[in-house]
Amino acid sequence: MHAYALRKLMLAVPVLLGVSVLVFLIVHLTPGDPARLLAGPEAYEEDIQAIRVRLGLDQPLPVQYGRFLKGVVEGDLGTSFRSGRPVAEEIWTRFPYTVELASVSLVLAIAAGVLVGVFSAARQNSAWDAGTMGAALMGISVPTFWLGLLLMLLFSYYLGWLPASGRGGPLWTPAGLESILMPAIALGSPSGAVIARLTRSSLLEVLSQDYVRTARAKGLPERVVLYRHALKNALIPVVTVAGLRLGALLGGAVITEQVFAWPGVGTLVVNAINARDYPVVQGTVLLMATVFVLLNLTVDLVYGLIDPRIRFD
Repeated sequence: MHAYALRKLMLAVPVLLGVSVLVFLIVHLTPGDPARLLAGPEAYEEDIQAIRVRLGLDQPLPVQYGRFLKGVVEGDLGTSFRSGRPVAEEIWTRFPYTVELASVSLVLAIAAGVLVGVFSAARQNSAWDAGTMGAALMGISVPTFWLGLLLMLLFSYYLGWLPASGRGGPLWTPAGLESILMPAIALGSPSGAVIARLTRSSLLEVLSQDYVRTARAKGLPERVVLYRHALKNALIPVVTVAGLRLGALLGGAVITEQVFAWPGVGTLVVNAINARDYPVVQGTVLLMATVFVLLNLTVDLVYGLIDPRIRFD
């Protein structure tokens, strides 16, 4: 297993290198001059050029990329153009809030998705089955920002039950719990729908296996057959997808954080894009790519632990 994990980590290097090249080119080829934005509309051209020189933007792109890559290897993501603070410090002050939002979204998505999937599979071809799968299809199709606006309209404007935006405090406090509910539901809705459909199809496949028929022939109650014999094997692909969805939730939190004014990495990177703050954008995207790669590796290892038939060779 150690050799397998090491091989996967080595394969991650060219992936992250490709991501760094891609994001570097995108941010530098996007229209807009960070030096002009920093100098302000009334600045002289000499002042703007002085800022370009100070930030190193007067250098050719290969030189700038080499400097960025050298900093990454040394653990230095650079300094924010806008705030003058280290990029790593900017990210780490916001990253826990994004992880908090993505984690709560994933927990809600798994809980709701597995429950709905099992409920639907146990009532195959019934009206309940059609209704829950139709709702799951809507959950996949509805954009998160639109669902977020509908939730705000219903629970904040009309009912007044939950705060419309912002983070109310730590998760274990009532205010913190109230403030995270709507963004977590909006962000986790597509993942919950995917997990529900996958749980249903996987469980139906397992229920048609011979060992399940044997369990039923022995006279075991249907509840025992379903939860003790079938569900465990049916959840193996769900575990894989759930792990990958966490990476998607971290990356997809950008829009949800904007809708709900959540102070996470998504809001940070959007503000950085608007300000052409290249180091913050590059550092944030590279961090998210690294997290996604590590999550994939973790899922692969956990998958092998759950199913002993899988060999790491």
